[in-house]
Parts: sequence; structure tokens; C-alpha cells
Amino acid sequence: MSLNLPSFDINIAQRNGRPTMFDPLRRRFVALTPEEWVRQHFVNYLVHHLHYPAGLMANEVELSVGDKHLRCDTLLYNKDMQPQMIIEYKAPHIALTQKVFDQITAYNLLLHVDYLVVSNGMEHLCCQMDYDNRRYVFLPNIPDYNQL
Repeated sequence: MSLNLPSFDINIAQRNGRPTMFDPLRRRFVALTPEEWVRQHFVNYLVHHLHYPAGLMANEVELSVGDKHLRCDTLLYNKDMQPQMIIEYKAPHIALTQKVFDQITAYNLLLHVDYLVVSNGMEHLCCQMDYDNRRYVFLPNIPDYNQL
């Protein structure tokens, strides 16, 4: 499946008759779904093209609010291990609508990060939080790690 992201050498294997791919952040094989395809390409792009440290990133991070459990697709932490960026992925055929953005902003009510990113592998949106003015500002592209 072609994406608007650089290709890379993907480790794909069959497990129990189903396709899986290796997730270097989780250090294990995971089900090869369209969303996972986007996640692995996007993480590769961040690490190998925009210089994000893989050691400061985590996939499938669970958040709890009372008895409700949410799961962030990818979190980037700062050097003090505080969440700095939330990244939400959708399959390539899913449009990046306000509903998608509402999902990531709900996660941010708990985390209060500096950046929110959504990607379906074809389109990528990034915004920087402006807490003083209670708004977010869309950026023209995903910033290099050194620009955060």
C-alpha cells in the first residue's frame, strides 16, 4: 500500500496464518493492519528523516481516566520523560476530519502536550498548542526534532 511517506525495509512475517510486522518501539511483531502500516511508516519517517529519538517514543500508550481507558497511538516524550507530542493514526482511506481531531484533543486534556499530529499516511496534520490563548496553531509541516 503506497503512502505519502518514505518507504523503508519492513520486517513482515506470518504468525498463526496472519501477516504481522515488527514494531521496533514495542520490540515485537504486531498485526499488520492498515493503521499499523501507517504507524510504522510514520515512526520510521520521524526517526530516520526528522531525527526524533526512538528512545523517547512509545506506541500504544494506555491512559486512564477513572474507569475509562484510552490508548494513544504514539507518544513522544521530552528529555525529562514528560509527554511532548501525541500522534494519532488512521488507515489511508479514513479522512482526517474534525472527529479525528476531537479524539486527539481528548487525549490532550490528560497529557497537555506541546504538539498534536494526525496522519492517515497520505495527509499529515500537525499543530502546536497555544495554552495561553486556548487554541492550537496548525504548522505547515511536521517539525524536525531540533525545532521542537
